[in-house]
Amino acid sequence: MDETATLASSHTEMTEMLLPNDTNNLGRALGGAVLHWMDICGAIAGMRFSNRQVVTASMDHVDFIAPIETGEVAIIEGYVFNTGRTSVDVKVDVRAENPRTDETRRTTTSYFTFVALDDAGRPTPVPDLECPTEDEAALRDDALDGREEQLRQVVERYDL
Repeated sequence: MDETATLASSHTEMTEMLLPNDTNNLGRALGGAVLHWMDICGAIAGMRFSNRQVVTASMDHVDFIAPIETGEVAIIEGYVFNTGRTSVDVKVDVRAENPRTDETRRTTTSYFTFVALDDAGRPTPVPDLECPTEDEAALRDDALDGREEQLRQVVERYDL
């Protein structure tokens, strides 16, 4: 295993066209379908970073802030922004794109933690995160700040 890996090495972008099979009765994306795409994107980012199989350990709070309509393209983008000894934290953003107008809008963001596994299925160390460019450092800092802010808002929302 390499001792370090870059944020850029984990970058993953997927696209999915929203077809009727993944919609609700309003013709909008089912939340479960979006979560499924996010989990896959995050896992690919974690595998690219660690060069290991990864499993989902947790997913932070999710707010669906805008719908994805039938026929639109979902753009799912993820990257590793933090590491533990055997875990990687991945930010996953989802945008909706109208392919006829090229307009896009943010639909949701969440933060995942994945655990890397060795060939026997046991947790195994991951590389340390390296951000050699200003752009990578800015993405890392944005994700760290965004996760902290999202968790703060959740605590405020439920702190009775």
